[in-house]
Amino acid sequence: MTSPTVTPPTPEKQDGRGAAAAGAPRTLRDRLQQLLAFAGLIVIFAFFSILSPVFSSYGNVTNILFSTVVIGTLALGTTFVIITGGIDLSIGTGMALCAVMSGVLIVNSGLPVPVGVLLTILFGGLIGLVNGFNVAVLGLPPFIATLAMMLVAQGLALVVSNSAPIYFTDSPGYIDISIGTLIPGSGFPNAVVILLIAAVVAGVLLSRTVLGRYAFSIGSNEEATALSGIDVRRWKIIIYTLAGLFTGLAGIMISARLGSAQPATGMGYELQAIAAVVIGGTSLSGGRGSIVGTVIGALIISVLNNGLQIMSIPQEWQNVILGCVILVAVYADQARKRGSAT
Repeated sequence: MTSPTVTPPTPEKQDGRGAAAAGAPRTLRDRLQQLLAFAGLIVIFAFFSILSPVFSSYGNVTNILFSTVVIGTLALGTTFVIITGGIDLSIGTGMALCAVMSGVLIVNSGLPVPVGVLLTILFGGLIGLVNGFNVAVLGLPPFIATLAMMLVAQGLALVVSNSAPIYFTDSPGYIDISIGTLIPGSGFPNAVVILLIAAVVAGVLLSRTVLGRYAFSIGSNEEATALSGIDVRRWKIIIYTLAGLFTGLAGIMISARLGSAQPATGMGYELQAIAAVVIGGTSLSGGRGSIVGTVIGALIISVLNNGLQIMSIPQEWQNVILGCVILVAVYADQARKRGSAT
């Protein structure tokens, strides 16, 4: 008997580029998904502009962009996690815990604002690191691991703050991080600029670095990625940690915007962030997604919320409409997968 011939993996397979290329948003169908999401944003914006002239005013457009900051920042980090085929339910309460930590560091401990901001972002990274360890090393399902962290963060936010808000009254520099303006009189808040910079950084990481390539590879075929010699566990930990850094940044944005760290906030933000990622075309099964799509998805949610509020639609009906939009987005993703399989 002759032994079977084993074909050694090509260099492309060894570094995961083959799987990554299969998952990267480069096909015409993926580009079309982004274009459809952008077209949907334009249609929704035009619809509300016709119903109310106030909607398209400079002040209201600025409000829409401002309201996109927190959800958009959370969604940026979540995009990486979902591309790997995972999920992170802890980003909402984790954001609240990071906001409380910023209050403890800057207000209670008296640290300079830049130091407090840096430590808060790193604390968010620590939350993500724990999530990544639980998922990659302990082998817990991402849903369970991050659900547990969601509850832990929610409880710790109340414990650390003694269930009371922490106000940044004596730290105007911290508040200016969000509501200050680089151009006096423009009414354009710094928070929007920070979101734009964060989106550019996330886009470069996803499309131009080995981290993004391996994220797509893991989401496309985790087993094949591991067999090609890539340390999947290590890269999962890195990706969840990165998502945690964005969670920390979101905690700074929301606390600076409110002028206080509210320990009871955070619940529900994770669902809107995940919705933004899905609406933007990222596949819940992993392997496909883009930062541009995520930003468009976050804008769609903000435009919908703002337009419905201007029309005085009750909050409960706003939730119904948003839920229907998510269903349509998920159905489109499933239809796209079925189409690519044929």
